[in-house]
Amino acid sequence: MAVPKRKTSKARKHSRKANWKLTAPGTGECPKCHSIKLNHRVCKTCGYYADKAVVEIKEDKEK
Repeated sequence: MAVPKRKTSKARKHSRKANWKLTAPGTGECPKCHSIKLNHRVCKTCGYYADKAVVEIKEDKEK
């Protein structure tokens, strides 16, 4: 059975435990409507991806 040759220092142990933080998702600007959208995804506002209409967006009717 493998046994460590030396004791793991507190600094090494704590730096290994410190990598739990989340990162923000990559966002960019839509070239058509200039709203913020996720990278490599269809724009939720206008429905375009790479200058092509992919999804038809229905507009809400106000009463």
